[in-house]
Amino acid sequence: MPTVVAVHGIAQQNKGPQVLATEWGPALRDGVRQSGVELDPQDLACAFYGGLYRPAGSVRAAGDPCYRPSDLSDDESELLLLLWQEAARVEPERVTAPDAKVRAATPGSVQVALRVLAHSRFFAGLAERAFIGALKQVRLYLKDPEIRVAARAAVDAAVTEQTRVLVAHSLGSVVTYEALHQYGATPRWANIRTLVTLGSPLGIPNLIFHALDPEPQNGRGAWPGRIEHWTNISDDGDVVALVKKLGPLFGDALVDMRVVNGATAHDVMPYLTAAETGRAIADGLR
Repeated sequence: MPTVVAVHGIAQQNKGPQVLATEWGPALRDGVRQSGVELDPQDLACAFYGGLYRPAGSVRAAGDPCYRPSDLSDDESELLLLLWQEAARVEPERVTAPDAKVRAATPGSVQVALRVLAHSRFFAGLAERAFIGALKQVRLYLKDPEIRVAARAAVDAAVTEQTRVLVAHSLGSVVTYEALHQYGATPRWANIRTLVTLGSPLGIPNLIFHALDPEPQNGRGAWPGRIEHWTNISDDGDVVALVKKLGPLFGDALVDMRVVNGATAHDVMPYLTAAETGRAIADGLR
């Protein structure tokens, strides 16, 4: 039975739990091995909620709707501009920072942001419609009650009495955080004491942090239930992990760590193979 449950991030709608396990498994085992712990393939289960974003019966390539900049909501446009500002901080030689004229979420600023971000290493090669689709996945999770409930239920379905560690990447860290609050006190979750978040957007103000369930109080997010060890790992170049330090938002018991992932700063693979990630997972299994 799995001792580790992994929760994926955005843009995984065309995969499934078994596909994700074949992708995450070797990288996760390589990371943990550096701390002297050996895991078998059956020690990992992947929760899968990506199918909630896959249109039924779509004939479009890769099942992605053909989104246009005009399809972005105000919230999505605001998130896009925040990512632009962070990309400009990370790659000033490639990405021009938005000036006062484009700091409001307007149709014109959206067009400019998409054009500028296409030159960044972080977003290079990502089709415009896929980028817009990724923004919409974040908003849909937070705004659509049915998707929110179903995504958290997918995490619950992957947990067993043997599960001891949750590892969550990107939007998956938001889903997992809320699932811990919903299910953490139930018997099947009783042995889960360790949470490892990778490239997490949990700290993005207003759009994510202040929209969490349960709602933060006095600027502090609620600690997730029975969790004793929460390690948050980010790369300085990870634009999605906009707020790198989550400790000030969720409590001093949270440990923030930095890793260097290279050009693929938000990709889950270098996060999983990092010694810091492996050590956080291994400590939760000992």
